Amino acid sequence: MTGRTPPRSRPPRAHHPCAPWLLVAPALLWLAVFSLWPALNTGVLSFTNVHTLSGGQFVGLRNYALMWQDPQLRDAIVNTLLFMAVCVPLLTLLPLLLALLVQRTLPFMGFFRTVFYFPVIASAVVVALIWQWMLDDRGLVNGLGRQAGLLHRAVPFLTDRWLLLASAVALTVWKGLGYYMVLYLSALGNVRRELHEAAAVDGAGAVRRFRSVTVPGVRGTMALVSVLIAVSAMRVFTELYVLGGRTGGVGGQDVSLVMLIQQAAAGSDGRIGYASALSVLLFALTVGPLLLLARWNRRGDR
Repeated sequence: MTGRTPPRSRPPRAHHPCAPWLLVAPALLWLAVFSLWPALNTGVLSFTNVHTLSGGQFVGLRNYALMWQDPQLRDAIVNTLLFMAVCVPLLTLLPLLLALLVQRTLPFMGFFRTVFYFPVIASAVVVALIWQWMLDDRGLVNGLGRQAGLLHRAVPFLTDRWLLLASAVALTVWKGLGYYMVLYLSALGNVRRELHEAAAVDGAGAVRRFRSVTVPGVRGTMALVSVLIAVSAMRVFTELYVLGGRTGGVGGQDVSLVMLIQQAAAGSDGRIGYASALSVLLFALTVGPLLLLARWNRRGDR
């Protein structure tokens, strides 16, 4: 039987250089129209006195000068930075501990995972309204406290400046635990069990194994979670807006930067130029913590 030479395989056809760009063109177009252009336009509008229903003209740095004369700006910056400074460590560590708990194969653990994740899919406004009802002077918490004899007068959760801010932080942490728990669960699946077993053989306890094995294994996810929380905390709005009765508490002391932007741009005579200047300030304040977190992550990798 005479052998037959197998047919030669044809070399793969080279793709056109523009083919990859055509594939990502819709996403790039969406990003340019709905993200890049509005951001650039906000920077341009911050140098004008444009209003909602009327045009404006170039005014230079006047909006930025007026911004620092706003009596509520200092409170807004302090509230926003405090909110971020408290939320970042809490929502970075607590979901990791919760993920370690629900990772165990115990009875009804699937039910508890669902319960912990349920606040994530609930509407932020609805959850904030429920918390407002619970923390009101005549709400559930104060009512139960008086009936149990623990409180002689209502705790001003929604009228005291710092208690209102703490209540908003508690609401944010409670609502975000489930989401970041899922991120940590996926990261914990990549931590090799042999490392924990070797550390246990060497005599390391649970705390030492957490510090020496678990944390290094999920450091990348911790950095991602920290960045997400920092950006979200700098844009806090719903919690303070609802709990503070749409005014930022008594005297507007618990306003955030996003609330100031909303107040400046609201209505038919909204000051769009001034609101844009506040948006630029918010962007500048957000970039700073992100750079610090990125530097901390690089140091951890070394």
